Amino acid sequence: MTERRLTITRDVDAAIRAHGQETYPHECCGALVGKSDGVAAVVNAIVMLPNTTDEGPRRRFLVRPSDYREAEKQAAALGGELLGFYHSHPDHPARPSQYDLDHAWPTFAYIIVAVAQGSAGDMTVWFLKEDRSSFDEGTLHHGENTDSHSAPAVHR
Repeated sequence: MTERRLTITRDVDAAIRAHGQETYPHECCGALVGKSDGVAAVVNAIVMLPNTTDEGPRRRFLVRPSDYREAEKQAAALGGELLGFYHSHPDHPARPSQYDLDHAWPTFAYIIVAVAQGSAGDMTVWFLKEDRSSFDEGTLHHGENTDSHSAPAVHR
């Protein structure tokens, strides 16, 4: 199997890290917006989503159907498509949990940023295997900003 790769702009990298630090000690979550040609994908914006889990935002996040629809709408308004989601792991490694696996959707990229004691650290990207048994780690490439006039983050 070919390793999957996701490129994020510097602004997107900074915005995800800042969101994780701002919400610490709770998990943050948001949508990844960009372009994909089926082989390569570039994330050039994020849509920050509210963490509405009933299980407690310290260790869980939830994307409601209405938030998903809003993320798709924002992606279209930004001239992109919904490529996946990101969230933080407060005081835990940037590796998917069983909860992440149980709630993942196929075809999407999942970025996880580890936030240790309020400071963002490792950031990884994961893709759900076709049989939904686990994730494959992809390569997260940090590229240049593709459009310096575009806003990297959309707040809801």
